[in-house]
Amino acid sequence: MAKFELNTTKKQKIIDICESFGNKSSEVINVLHGVQGELGYLPAEVQELIAERLHMPVSQVYGIVSFYSFFTMEPKGKYPISICLGTACHVRGSDKILEEFKRQLGIGVGQTTSDDKFSIDCLRCVGACGLAPVVLVGDRVYGRMTVDKVKDVLAEYADK
Repeated sequence: MAKFELNTTKKQKIIDICESFGNKSSEVINVLHGVQGELGYLPAEVQELIAERLHMPVSQVYGIVSFYSFFTMEPKGKYPISICLGTACHVRGSDKILEEFKRQLGIGVGQTTSDDKFSIDCLRCVGACGLAPVVLVGDRVYGRMTVDKVKDVLAEYADK
């Protein structure tokens, strides 16, 4: 992945999002969601600009970004893969499914493939225990996953 560059266009998008929430520090989570939706992640330079626009310490913005698992400071792949490791999923073999995704993609947890197509993360619970084990690819839920299905899931995104 290329190094993040806070160019004029990106900077203006961030300013516009902050202004859409009245530059209020009480709206920081909404601002962070909006900015991450626009840019894909929240690197340090972006957090600094948000803190400046919302008149709050950078440490407070960083604390929020690092606390909530939804926010990320690292770029994700076009198709982020999240494997649930909650109790129900773990009992049904999600750890083996995680290992198979890592093996087939050649990356570890928190990493992105060299073509920026896939990244792998883990979740503690997606609230779909009846479908365990569960894998998310973007917003799509794959329930009752098995190691054998990993190849088929990845094939769905091969030509996208």
